[in-house]
Amino acid sequence: MSGYLIGSQAAGAAPLPPGAEYPWWYMYYFATERGRAGYDTYRRDFNKLIWQLASPKWAFDNATFARTAAAFDNPDHVAIVIHNYRWRLGLATGEPRYDDLEQRLAAAPAITVPAITLEGDANGAPHPDASAYTSKFTGKYEHRVITGGIGHNLPQEAPQAFAQAIIDADHF
Repeated sequence: MSGYLIGSQAAGAAPLPPGAEYPWWYMYYFATERGRAGYDTYRRDFNKLIWQLASPKWAFDNATFARTAAAFDNPDHVAIVIHNYRWRLGLATGEPRYDDLEQRLAAAPAITVPAITLEGDANGAPHPDASAYTSKFTGKYEHRVITGGIGHNLPQEAPQAFAQAIIDADHF
């Protein structure tokens, strides 16, 4: 989903134009102790806001949100989320035993296995256009735009299209 998403601290160090940085406001919020405390205190409100921003046309109900929100009560949830975003900004170190793997991934290797990437036509989350990463897929590859007001949460918003892509990729 959402293309070629391999994290790299070096790539993340390069500034983007202001309009491209704006949707990442929460990443910078999480870089502060206030952001960590705010996320810890308001994690359900925060995540509901992110769901609404990332999938602006998805009219999810409270029961749907509650099923996922139960995971936010995991005792290490806040620490993991905050560390992830701080790592992206180079403000936290990774697990040293994975340094070699991180270096290899930071080189942005080609994806050689058959793959299908998906993008909702109403994805409100920050994401590059498919043309920015198509060349990274050197095996059999297809990009699909899922229409009908589908946002960032494809497995829940378009479960049939999501499952079909898995089945189709398995038959490439």
